Amino acid sequence: MIRALIFGATGYTGIELVRILTGHPNVAVVGGTSRNWAGKRASEAFPFIGKDDDFRFYPMENFQPDSDADVAFLALPHGESARVARQLLDAGMKVVDLSADLRLHDPNVYGKWYGKHIDPDLLGRAVYGLPEIHRDSIREADLIANPGCYPTSVILGTAPLFKLPGVDAACPVVDSKSAISGAGRGAKLTTSFCESGEGFKPYGVTHHRHIPEMEQELSNLAASTVKVRFTPHLIPVSRGMVSTIYVPLRSDLSAKTAREAYTEFYRHEPFIRVLPAGVFPDTALVRGSNQCHLAVEVDERTGWLIAISVIDNLVKGASGQAVQNMNLIMGREETAGLTGLPLFP
Repeated sequence: MIRALIFGATGYTGIELVRILTGHPNVAVVGGTSRNWAGKRASEAFPFIGKDDDFRFYPMENFQPDSDADVAFLALPHGESARVARQLLDAGMKVVDLSADLRLHDPNVYGKWYGKHIDPDLLGRAVYGLPEIHRDSIREADLIANPGCYPTSVILGTAPLFKLPGVDAACPVVDSKSAISGAGRGAKLTTSFCESGEGFKPYGVTHHRHIPEMEQELSNLAASTVKVRFTPHLIPVSRGMVSTIYVPLRSDLSAKTAREAYTEFYRHEPFIRVLPAGVFPDTALVRGSNQCHLAVEVDERTGWLIAISVIDNLVKGASGQAVQNMNLIMGREETAGLTGLPLFP
């Protein structure tokens, strides 16, 4: 049995980890951290947790790693994960970090978007945890940088394009829409119900912090520099993310050929669904699941290809993908604990 710790266990991604791991056949959650619930049992914060799955919350300030734990999930705010990751690694644990602290390989790029990194050596040690792209490297790693939700949807929606002739993917135009839960559980005026419940707005235009993460991974896939024209939006739903990706064509390409390329690229992927012609992804149809639904079309009138990617931002976009990574680094079946169908309606 894998013994797991969850740092930040009462945030949205932490709670999602608890939900998934308590149903995992090979995992026992043995502890977690929480600022507001330190010293209490998980069942006090979440009455749905049964006594067989209960564990205690500890404060971050004086938390001592359990030497018997095998893996630690860091569902912490950006800037905090890097402070504890090395301590956990030195204690012999595998670490899956859900923050942005370890996703960028270049400390100079990290510095431009987040400020000076407190432990830049970790950037070279961490493996970017997108299994569909880096599965073999993940299996050999002890430190995983779990991708962001926007990059997950955009990279999965764009990756097959670099194998298609006639597609100009050097600067994809990406329009993304995310559920409010992506902003975290902390109280914020901009994500309160009265402020966002009936609104729909862009934010982070030209400078969203997920941009360098997308460009890093897409440039590696393309073996050349890729820039992303990215505009995120906040939509008044609790879960879900849709990214619509536009790229111009240099020569004729049929939608059938593009769809076949996507199907072949993801032929062996357990969580990717490439939808048939005329069927488009819906956030309601991935809700609560680790699935990613993809559609691709060609607008012959304008000469552009359109790819659409949909995920649950808290599952495939965060905690589900973290468990998928844990399964790989711990030598378990990759789909363990993640095969549940979406919640519908």
